[in-house]
Amino acid sequence: MRFPELSLALAQAGAEILTYPSAFGTVTGPAHWEVLLRARAIETQCYVVAAAQCGCHHEKRASYGHSMVVDPWGTVVARCSEGPGLCLARIDLSYLHQLRQHLPVFQHRRPDLYGNLGHPLS
Repeated sequence: MRFPELSLALAQAGAEILTYPSAFGTVTGPAHWEVLLRARAIETQCYVVAAAQCGCHHEKRASYGHSMVVDPWGTVVARCSEGPGLCLARIDLSYLHQLRQHLPVFQHRRPDLYGNLGHPLS
């Protein structure tokens, strides 16, 4: 989830819902978890369903939790708090299709200008 290439490839192949099981730690979780999920939803115009481990696994490892669902506009439509829980969200594929029609981001991409930017530099 930290890098967009897989989610972009899935969306270009027709994905409408992306799922991310995760175990972000208590340091990176508060800083990166929500913003990365929202970015993946926005750039792919997909719903993002993210299940996150939570709690203390042992004395040196704790997971952040905060499972959530993000819509294709980047709005968090459901979320859990710190502890174990369940969040429910309505997935509206007609909304997704309408958004993709009005803002066709994949038609706006210009790989002819930037090529394979996702590859490591040599």
